[in-house]
Amino acid sequence: MSFGDEAGIGYETARGRDWPSVRQYNVFLANRIGALLDLVRAFETTDVRLVALTVVESSDCAIIRIVPSDPERAYEILEKAGLPFTESDLLVVKLPDNDQPLLTICKALLQAEVNIRYAYPLMIGVGPMGHTAVALNVEDHETAVNTLSLQGFTIFTEGDLRDG
Repeated sequence: MSFGDEAGIGYETARGRDWPSVRQYNVFLANRIGALLDLVRAFETTDVRLVALTVVESSDCAIIRIVPSDPERAYEILEKAGLPFTESDLLVVKLPDNDQPLLTICKALLQAEVNIRYAYPLMIGVGPMGHTAVALNVEDHETAVNTLSLQGFTIFTEGDLRDG
């Protein structure tokens, strides 16, 4: 039985997980003028969109976290560019239609005792309706997905990024 069967959701992934996730690439760059431009340019010459980007910088280097619309192709682009990178899973959640969407998500995860390591917004709408969403890196991905799904939150997958 895959996660969500009891709720009629039926999440299955090709990467051996029974919960939805979105791949994020963490690209390591020298903290110098033009380094970010070079990374963005590598994607802008393809049909792979960067749907989210955030920079964690220090004096010597920077970690550029990106969420591409097509993770397999993005992997190839990063490899071809010779850039050092790692991969991690994110939880992408549709912002609920209320006055305090971030508070609503944070409260739901707090009740489940799930720590949010970091979060950032997506730059484009997700899914066929172009919904606003937030990317979350959480301490316990499976519990977070289970908790949010049971409370009626919409969780997006990589397919939603590609199709959206």
